[in-house]
Amino acid sequence: MATAAENNGTAGVDHAHAHKERKPYDYGGNPLAHFRTNEENARLPAFGGDFQPGLYTPPNRKFGNPAPLGLSAFALTTFVLSLINVGTLGIGEPNIVVALAYGYGGLVQLLAGMWEMAVGNTFGATALSSYGGFWLSFAVILTPGGFGIVSALEGANEAHVARWLDSFGLYLMGWFIFTFVLLICTLRSTVAFFSLFFTLDMAFLLLGIGYLQNDGAAPQSGCIKAGGYFGLFAAFLAWYNALAGIADNSNSFFVIPVAHFPWSEKGRERRGKIDNPEAHTA
Repeated sequence: MATAAENNGTAGVDHAHAHKERKPYDYGGNPLAHFRTNEENARLPAFGGDFQPGLYTPPNRKFGNPAPLGLSAFALTTFVLSLINVGTLGIGEPNIVVALAYGYGGLVQLLAGMWEMAVGNTFGATALSSYGGFWLSFAVILTPGGFGIVSALEGANEAHVARWLDSFGLYLMGWFIFTFVLLICTLRSTVAFFSLFFTLDMAFLLLGIGYLQNDGAAPQSGCIKAGGYFGLFAAFLAWYNALAGIADNSNSFFVIPVAHFPWSEKGRERRGKIDNPEAHTA
């Protein structure tokens, strides 16, 4: 009669040798064989992955920080558009931004916003997803020959160009209001983060005014250029905040300072350590 060691895996489990450490191949030579056990570490993942629901318990995993990715996507797209707004190298048409707005500032930033939602950061999810949507909508508006939004607003008569400029000005003013709402929520964060949203809000405001105060043929150049400079400040601040989120002791020789507000939780904690040094000594 065949013993448990000689069977093909269809016979019952031999409990008489419970002390012996069994391998998956002891149960029929099948590397994907299911077997019941009370030992958590002995449960087998199919194909080396978590493919056996109810049998395999996946380990706890630590999520990365998606904020630097979203901030970097926002920064580069804003940087290029702002260079055009200030008239760099005589470039006046923002068509080159369409590709960035779709791929990096739009799609990648939107994904970063969704990942912020997964890690439980409501503010980060709202901000990054919304600005990802901004860049996608910006690209939709300016896609040449694609959606016909500009041509539909201008019409066949060039005298209606002001209608397009006014409409785009209202679009930008809406983003100014939204950014101001987010700005209020940064008052207890860091100076670097607050400065990012402040300069971005000023950029939206000045660009919106520039398009609304048009001469019927083109936006007001002074406001557009001023908005471009604030956009450049916002882009560099976004990169700065992204670097502050990436750099740590594992990859950098220094930590990026972000300057906490004195009334913020971190600021009060540091002030308490200075006021009561004995209470914080080891």
